[in-house]
Order: sequence, then structure tokens, then C-alpha cells
Amino acid sequence: MAHRIITQVIIVGSRVLGRAFAEAWRQAAASQKYAQQAAKSGPGAINNLASSGLTLDEACKILNVKPPQGGKANMEDVMERFKKLFDVNDPGKGGSFYLQSKVLRARERIEMEVRQAAETAAREAELKQGWKPKLYKDR
Repeated sequence: MAHRIITQVIIVGSRVLGRAFAEAWRQAAASQKYAQQAAKSGPGAINNLASSGLTLDEACKILNVKPPQGGKANMEDVMERFKKLFDVNDPGKGGSFYLQSKVLRARERIEMEVRQAAETAAREAELKQGWKPKLYKDR
């Protein structure tokens, strides 16, 4: 009797693990297809969803600001819209935590895009000028 129970537990366990593995495989294949399609759409497109899970277009629509042009954005306008929307959606004042979170992530995404563009521009400027290491004297 005990061997039947053990056998059934092993069979059910292997089914569960098999289904979980198959589902994980399907999700990985789908995300790979998405990444390939995003790579075809333009350079750097794989990083579109970078840490926040929002694209730059979504972030700009949420905050109702223009997308950064050439890596430069009117950050005062972005911060003004962010503060207004963040305060309006405060859960303590009857707002939505979900919307407040989306507003925060949108601001972070735009800031990240501007920061990356500034870093790229700084690297390119350094390459044009030539590498000049910063030397510090021992104190």
C-alpha cells in the first residue's frame, strides 16, 4: 500500500515540475521573440523597458510632456508635472497608489533617459578631445 502512495506522489510531482518547466520555456521563448523584434525596430530598443518597465513614450504620455530631443528635456516641466500628479494621486487624500507609482516610474524613466544621453555625450566629447587622465597628487 505504501509503495502505491509513494509512486503516486512521484508521478504527480513530476507532472507538476514538467508543466512548470514547459510554462517557463514558453515564457522565455516569447520574451526572446519580443527582444528580437525590439532589436529590429532600432538601436538600443532592447533597453526600452529598462528598469522601470515603461517605455519612454509611455512615460512622456503619463506626465504629458514632450519626449527628450537629443537627450535633452525640460526637467523643470517634468518635475512640475510629476509633483502635481504625485500629490493628486496621494492615497492619503483619496488617490490611487497604483497611479502614483506609475507617475513616479515615468519620472524615473525620463530622468534615466536624459542621464544616459548626457553620459554618452560626455564620452563622445572625451573621445574627440583625446583621453586626458585625471592625476591626483598624494597628500
